Amino acid sequence: MSKKVALVTGGTGGLGAAICRSLADQGFTVVAGYNSGGNHEKAKAWQAEQKADGYDIHVAYGDVTDTASCEACIATVQELTGGTVDVLINNAGITRDGQFKKMSWEQWDEVLTANLDSMFHMTRLVINPMIEKGFGRVINISSVNAQKGQFGQCNYSAAKAGIHGFTKALAQEVASKGVTVNTVSPGYVMTPMVAKIAEEVQQKICSTIPVGRFGTPEEIGRIVTFLAEDESGYITGADMSINGGLHMS
Repeated sequence: MSKKVALVTGGTGGLGAAICRSLADQGFTVVAGYNSGGNHEKAKAWQAEQKADGYDIHVAYGDVTDTASCEACIATVQELTGGTVDVLINNAGITRDGQFKKMSWEQWDEVLTANLDSMFHMTRLVINPMIEKGFGRVINISSVNAQKGQFGQCNYSAAKAGIHGFTKALAQEVASKGVTVNTVSPGYVMTPMVAKIAEEVQQKICSTIPVGRFGTPEEIGRIVTFLAEDESGYITGADMSINGGLHMS
């Protein structure tokens, strides 16, 4: 029996890489989607690093804000794996922070397009094959800031909140077809980007988290993989909070 194919958008980033590795550990054929501003050599270097660590992960270029580029990405996945996408993790996204009173249309539009429209583009391309096969997993990466809001992130919080609205609606449409749709909402996670924040700022953030530390990318990867597995077929339309108690609802 062939292994299930998992596509992780934003797969070469800090969080995406951990998700890719976790899925690979559980036997999925994994493809890391990337944009990286069109820096294909950077993606190949990342792939080589994974290979050196024992992970055979494919890479596929795709600008998730562009329909045609998304179509090309899916075509690449099929060429690389010989099959259609069984598991889609909508992980790609950006921030363009700023107080709303000073926020430009470009800051708003870029974030909504990259974080929310991208989910439409990618999911639309894989949902029908999932329905036809009678199996599929769509896992959308949101944020704790979608649940509680965040100063300076009206655009990001709105986009990430929209993700779960999408999840709940689509989950109802495809539940009887063997396809589940869920959201994962991480809190503060120690990615390479967060690691660059000044130590005193990190300590200030940690003081607001009840467990007293940042999450690890591996912890996020594990819950994503759990939702992707066959045994998680009774979980759909859910929002899995993993934030160390920062926000409880």
